[in-house]
Order: sequence, then C-alpha cells, then structure tokens
Amino acid sequence: MAEKPYLCAKINTMLEALAGLGLLEWIGYIASVIIALSMTMSSIVKFRVINLIGAMMFSTYGFVIGAYPVGILNAFIVAVDIYYLVGIFGRKDTFEILEVRADNRYLLRFLEYHHAEIQRFFPGFEYKPAMNTISFFVLRNMAVAGLFLGHISDDKTLHAGLDYVVPEYRDFKNGRFVYAHLRERFQNKGVVKVVSPTAGKKHTKYLLKLGFSANQQGVYEMPIR
Repeated sequence: MAEKPYLCAKINTMLEALAGLGLLEWIGYIASVIIALSMTMSSIVKFRVINLIGAMMFSTYGFVIGAYPVGILNAFIVAVDIYYLVGIFGRKDTFEILEVRADNRYLLRFLEYHHAEIQRFFPGFEYKPAMNTISFFVLRNMAVAGLFLGHISDDKTLHAGLDYVVPEYRDFKNGRFVYAHLRERFQNKGVVKVVSPTAGKKHTKYLLKLGFSANQQGVYEMPIR
C-alpha cells in the first residue's frame, strides 16, 4: 500500500516539473519528439520533411541557449534535408509499365514478400489469377515502384483490384502516372470508368487526390473518357 502514495508523489513531481518548463525547454523536447517521429517514417519524403522540421527547431534551440555544437550540427542536418528534398521534387522521374502474366513468378513472389503491407492497406485482399486480366509493374527510373492488378467487366468498367506502391515511392507520382496510362490505353477501347475499393482513410485520400469521387453507392470511381 505504501507504493501507491509514493507513485502519486512521483507523478505529481513530474507534472510540476513539466509545468515549470520554460518556452526554450519545450522547444527542445518537442524537437526531440519530432526527430524521433521522423525515424519511424517508411516514406523517404515524409522522413525528410519531418526530420527537417525537427532539426530546424533543434538548431534554433541550440543557438539560443548557447549550445553551439547542437545548433551547428542540426543546421547541417537542415541543409542536408533541404538538398535531398529539392532533388526529390525537382527530379524528373522516368516511368514505365512492365506488363506480366497472371502466373508470373516474380509477380507471385512480390505479392508474397509484401503480403503484410498489402494487407495493412487492403485488408482481406486475396490474389485471384483468374480475375486478374490486367497486371503490370510500375517502373520508376527502372526500379519497381508499384504493382497494379485489375480486370474489365462486361459493362466496360475497369476494376482496380490492387494499386500498391512500395514505401519509398509514396508521393502520388506513381498514381498519377498509372491512371494517366490507363486512361490513354483504354479510352479508345470503350472503357468508360475505373472503380477502386477503398481501404481506410489514407487510401481514400489517395483516390480523391487522383480524381476519384464517391458515387451514390459509396464506390469510388473515375471516368476514363
């Protein structure tokens, strides 16, 4: 029973310490949290952006309190982050489509390797080769950046079964290229629209940014023509 009052006293002491922190101390703590958060990002773009914000705060904190090594180091990190972000957003990527058969061995191994992540974004997804009449990898500067699987129904609707992008390339460029390619490829073949299942808030945001909208049944679709 003696442990409970002791624990309460420790918590109160911690709360009092936090309440007594000045603005500079809060900047330092928040900067630390932001930099730690950036380390959890799988997307290189998100990592650079969040790390840049944390490093800017830490650099300011270091110079203000006179900790010049901290300020200079984080100023250098800011410069590095900006350099790479300028390169990422200013670089003109080369996109290509690599069509594969439904039983392609690399396709099957790709789905197996990325199974956990695919299930995270597309819960319940199950690969059905018989339904997969359209399958291609998206190559970005000759690196595999994503995979698109789908089929066309009798009513000339293109159903996107899977539109998966590997973590390093989740900056919407893949999606813009994929659906521009689909529009160009199928608009002269009578396909009227593409529909896509939704898999959570992030995927819905992705679809909306690419030009999809929800119909009366709540299905997200985009005209091809």
